[in-house]
Amino acid sequence: MRAHKALESEDAKEAQWEAARGAAIGAVKWGAASAVLGGVGFVLSPLYRGLTVQFKVYLQMSGMIVGSMIEADYRMRQYEQRVRMQRRIARDRAVWDDYEKELIEIKDESPGTEQKK
Repeated sequence: MRAHKALESEDAKEAQWEAARGAAIGAVKWGAASAVLGGVGFVLSPLYRGLTVQFKVYLQMSGMIVGSMIEADYRMRQYEQRVRMQRRIARDRAVWDDYEKELIEIKDESPGTEQKK
């Protein structure tokens, strides 16, 4: 069963910000590439020059939207992998600490470790 207000957790907020940063960066990168391709199309293609301004804007925005989706997804997958790794390390560290405590207790209780007077 899903917890109440699951999207308001700290992990969810960090994931949202990571996806938003990825979307912004992807829109800028792919928008720049779309602009360069639009410039090349304007110089080399009479077909592209004949398109309406609205359609050219649509093509530019399409590139930006696709880029933002791709980069946001990429950033989210990286974030999920990083969080999984951090949780695995914390879990392993806790197991290791428990093992060390148990080992110290066993050494303290063993009869061979008593000090001689």
